[in-house]
Amino acid sequence: METGGVDQKPLRDAVPGRMDAPEVTLANSREPRAGSQHLPPEGPPYPEQAGQRRAPRPVPCGRARCACWSGLSACAQRGAEPLIAMEGAEAEPSESRPEEDGAVPASDLPLPEQPAATMEDCLAKKMEITVSEAEKRTGRNAMNMQETYTAYLIETRAVESQNEGQCSPVDSLWRRYSEFELLRNYLLVTYPHIVVPPLPEKRADFVWHKLSADNMDPDFVERRRIGLENFLLRVASHPVLCQDKIFYSFLTQEGGWKEMVNETGFQLKADSRLKALNATFRVKNPDKRFTELKHYSDELQSVISHLLRVRARVADRLYGVYKVHGNYGRVFSEWSAIEKEMGDGLQSAGHHMDVYAASIDDILEEEEHYADQLKEYLFYAEALRAVCRKHELMQYDLEMAAQDLTSKKQQCEELATGTVRTFSLKGMTSKLFGQETPEQREAKIKVLEEQIQEGEEQLKSKNLEGRDFVKSAWADIERFKEQKNHDLKEALISYAVMQISMCKKGIQVWTNAKECFSKM
Repeated sequence: METGGVDQKPLRDAVPGRMDAPEVTLANSREPRAGSQHLPPEGPPYPEQAGQRRAPRPVPCGRARCACWSGLSACAQRGAEPLIAMEGAEAEPSESRPEEDGAVPASDLPLPEQPAATMEDCLAKKMEITVSEAEKRTGRNAMNMQETYTAYLIETRAVESQNEGQCSPVDSLWRRYSEFELLRNYLLVTYPHIVVPPLPEKRADFVWHKLSADNMDPDFVERRRIGLENFLLRVASHPVLCQDKIFYSFLTQEGGWKEMVNETGFQLKADSRLKALNATFRVKNPDKRFTELKHYSDELQSVISHLLRVRARVADRLYGVYKVHGNYGRVFSEWSAIEKEMGDGLQSAGHHMDVYAASIDDILEEEEHYADQLKEYLFYAEALRAVCRKHELMQYDLEMAAQDLTSKKQQCEELATGTVRTFSLKGMTSKLFGQETPEQREAKIKVLEEQIQEGEEQLKSKNLEGRDFVKSAWADIERFKEQKNHDLKEALISYAVMQISMCKKGIQVWTNAKECFSKM
């Protein structure tokens, strides 16, 4: 299972490893370098509430390409490689398709070189970014109604001064979850060729029955805080998104940021869902690579959703098994009260059972950490589909432009020769009311020639735009593919290690109980 549970048979069937177009399986990846494997520290990954212990902060892994939760900021800062390698990321020509009246598929055009930001240019290399805490607040919404919401404290610190031995001041500001949503929507519209990192879930899903699904629950808010920090670090380490001025303002400018992002007019550039659905069903020559990528994203979402549901059911049963051990402890303690020679042994065995029963809360809390990592790629599937939908819209516009150009050329030819090839209202009108005068015909031909020239320029522009989109999109998909394979493989290995450790502790508890019984 090379990709950590994702490269299953249905996915291999849905996305073949090699076709006439570049592979889009997102399943075949380079193996991580030796020594790059890093596992999260033992113990619950999330801080507990009400004065209980706080889990350690994520530790750096030292890999330049890593974008995982176990230390992205330090990882991106310490690396020396670009997050994206342009070599091998060029799109190869897809299967030949009949071209429609000058509409050259974007994938069949040569792709120009596109500069990618180096690791030194990434914001994560220059700035330490953390979402340090969450705070419950009460205020008024747009309808002047009182509401309760959670605000998150974003802290940033320049890295250069730290490297020089100076302690730079920490800049901090508060953001609501809705502001994170506004930022991501802006990135989706402004960079349609990029697989934009997803936000953590707004309300808990795929949870086991003892876990609260309330979005104001302290444990859920803490997990969402970690997810929001991960989102910022993903964007800050992206070779393109990290250079966006709006994103930088989001991190450093508390007042007036919403006005700034709204002034960009990104809402006007957003494609409607109806338009995207129309393009999906009416495009005649879809690019097979993007079609396969869309099918793969659907399969990926289905597999991870099923995995999370299975995990929730297993957690429910595991919780019951552990808590039943608490009954052992109660029974042994009551039994020890009526025994003289066996009392001490029974009391000690009961204590071991009580400790074992109480450990399940920390275990399932740690499991939620790995579940959230899987949920991130559950939401990444929608980001992949967004790129595919944008390509379908561009291909549909290209085909409509080519069809309109063909129609105008035919009209011009009919006016020039005086013959009508196909049935039309214009031909019936000419037969009923007579032919046009030569002057009228020449004026219409002149207008059509100008429209044809504009249409050819527009078609050429759309072809170039499509070519650039394909180039940029496939380069970013290559970057995403390496990130996904590394993160999922690491998360599933860490989950297996945790389960092994949990089973060893269970064996140790019963070994200790056996020794207590032997001493009676």
